[in-house]
Amino acid sequence: MRRPRFTSRGCCQPRRVRYRGGRTSMARSALVLTVCTTLAGCGSLDHWWHNGWKVGPNYGRPVAAVADHWIDAEDARVSTGPVDTGRWWATLNDPVLDRLIQEAAAENLPLQIAAMRVLEARAQRGEAGATLFPQQQRMLGTYSRNAFSGNAFPFGQFPIKRFYDDWLTGFDVAWELDVWGQFRRGIEAADANVNAQIENYDDMLVILQADVAGAYIQMRTVERRLWLMRKNVELQRHTLDIIQKRFEQGIVSELDVRQAKAVMEVTAAAIPKLAAGRRTLANTLCILLGKPPGQLAGELPVTGQIPAAPPEVVVGIPADLLRRRPDVRRAERQAAAQCARVGMVTAELYPHFAITGTIAMDTEQFKHLFDGSSLMGTIGPGFRWNILHYGRVRNRIRAEDAKFQQAVLAYRNTVLAANKEAEDAIVAYLREQTRIESLDAAEQDTRRALELGLLLYQQGVVDYQRVLDAQRALVLRQDALAESQGNIALSLVAVYKAMGGGWSARLTPDANVPTPAAPAADAGARTPAPGDMLGNEILTPEQLLKMAPPSKPKTPSKAKNQ
Repeated sequence: MRRPRFTSRGCCQPRRVRYRGGRTSMARSALVLTVCTTLAGCGSLDHWWHNGWKVGPNYGRPVAAVADHWIDAEDARVSTGPVDTGRWWATLNDPVLDRLIQEAAAENLPLQIAAMRVLEARAQRGEAGATLFPQQQRMLGTYSRNAFSGNAFPFGQFPIKRFYDDWLTGFDVAWELDVWGQFRRGIEAADANVNAQIENYDDMLVILQADVAGAYIQMRTVERRLWLMRKNVELQRHTLDIIQKRFEQGIVSELDVRQAKAVMEVTAAAIPKLAAGRRTLANTLCILLGKPPGQLAGELPVTGQIPAAPPEVVVGIPADLLRRRPDVRRAERQAAAQCARVGMVTAELYPHFAITGTIAMDTEQFKHLFDGSSLMGTIGPGFRWNILHYGRVRNRIRAEDAKFQQAVLAYRNTVLAANKEAEDAIVAYLREQTRIESLDAAEQDTRRALELGLLLYQQGVVDYQRVLDAQRALVLRQDALAESQGNIALSLVAVYKAMGGGWSARLTPDANVPTPAAPAADAGARTPAPGDMLGNEILTPEQLLKMAPPSKPKTPSKAKNQ
């Protein structure tokens, strides 16, 4: 037999009755909750329960189509083995480029803006996390001088005090419970946004490194072309001197003199344009490094050396793009954030439960403000349910879901674009290597043809037209060869950019900046001094023709499959 519980009225009441009442209350609450979710459009609580008390869809990484292998995977110059693209620019073996890329990563202003966006996203994540706690917490304090109308009903009908003061201070709180996961979905969206901004920073770092390397290679290519143009002008001036002497001796006509001079002037006219191009590229590097134009003049001496690209490139497999490219990962995280926003809006279909409370001190006279009798307060649960807004809420859900579908399609398109960019860069790198072999052979043949033509012209065997054609052809061949050498290095940069290489360098920054090494020259070559691309000594045409240009990169060996 249960022990009876005595009440203040003297009767006994078994505990069992109270226990049944508690179970009845819980059952009613569960019934109310079930009815609420049913009316809101959810016929079962299973989905909500398995989602961890969260409505809306759970995110899963979208499937994106990517090629199984590279189109040129069979080419001997393409390696599909493991690849480490953390410091890809080191393959160009240029200390000046190493220093510029490291400095750009520290000083580039758009990159710093991207870093600030990461901090902004982290702060927004902290704000979203705080929504799990009481959303309203306020300290209040007011004073007012009040007066009732002596003629208005009901105050004019009773002998009450018309004028009085009111002092109030207190604290109120409101806490909406996250029953449907709206706030937790917001945290999911904020987390995904933080990761997206980090990926955006890494993507900008990859682009920055490629832009610095590209501008630097183009600048060195222009220097090489400028060096060749000035040497050709010098060669053509010596040729003009020879023709001028032969004209004065009555051996040749004035036509040869005019033609030789015209060729020299045309070649010389290309020099100012190339010099302006170098200045423009140097200014571009200044902006990338966060410096005013012109401040790199002393740090970038003229060398005429084009960074030599290796004959092979390691590219891994196409599926690695999903892991390595920051823009792909950013698009995936943006889709995840949008999926969470769908759940946030879906929660508006359901009732919102909250606990509110107020504690305050209220009195007419300030001296009684902190007396115990001035204490007042309220506390209690409540709910809010937008039952007449279903059409509006459901359309908001449809809109957010459409945005999510857009984000998924954008992710898939980003993967396809990444695959295309990598394929384009690889084929450009391989075909430019094949092209340079023909250009190198053509330049050597043209050089030899000009040398023979000058000798035969001096002996009177051939006319000057043969020499003139050879001079024009040599200028074009040398310029095209220098441009192709630069294009190979640029194509290599494009390959590593397409692979998403370089962003991991921020995880292991260099402790020391290497000192730029002095430019090396080939055996028997004359390397011009910085700022003096023309030279001061007078050389014969034969010496000029036999003189090798500075540091011409070796022509890559032919591959089996081209």
